[in-house]
Amino acid sequence: MEQLTILIVDDDHEIVRIVSAILKQENYNITTANNGDEALQILQSRLVHLIIMDVMMPKINGLLATVKIREKSNIPILMLSARTEENDRVMGLSMGADDYLTKPFYKSELLARVNSLLRRYIQLGSISDKKSSSVMEYYDLVLDREKKKFLVRGQAIQLTATEYKIVELLLGRPSKVFSAEEIYESVWNNDAFSIENTVMIHISRIREKIEINPKRPEYLKVVWGVGYKIEKT
Repeated sequence: MEQLTILIVDDDHEIVRIVSAILKQENYNITTANNGDEALQILQSRLVHLIIMDVMMPKINGLLATVKIREKSNIPILMLSARTEENDRVMGLSMGADDYLTKPFYKSELLARVNSLLRRYIQLGSISDKKSSSVMEYYDLVLDREKKKFLVRGQAIQLTATEYKIVELLLGRPSKVFSAEEIYESVWNNDAFSIENTVMIHISRIREKIEINPKRPEYLKVVWGVGYKIEKT
């Protein structure tokens, strides 16, 4: 398999040095940028498999850069920030980030997040052409796991790797209610701890993409206090 490239975007040179050293030990190829503007330029000319993005940076900050990246790409984005407020985490995920890690962090936690995101991205078919089994179909929802395509009412919908895995999980068992913990542990491959907002925001992003009226969903439902399910109204 080809060596995977990770783009680290942070104006803190010490953080860039530390994160680069950790990931190089795992045989990842590393490229760096000091702000969102530099990151966007790199993405135009280089193949990158994952982005570690700081929030607060000069010129174009991490949130705005994430929005711009999501206009064209489903590349996984791990938001990295010194801020610990819940609102910052929610904002980053709402803008399109796949996961969020707060500074300071443990080496093991960083590697777990990176490896999990890359695994989902590769399985989605953005890198490899690995085949999986057949088509999953539920009314107007069609997930072609061989072609890695998701159709809603006949229209192709672009999902990030994280969103794809959530849809695949829920669509695999229509009407079954999955708790936020079950979804997180299955999709993120990590133990679930205080992750309700993370799952909720990804569910909201999926709903915006597939529902005619997200406030009155036809398919993706919340069972309050219990979890989430796909069930036709």
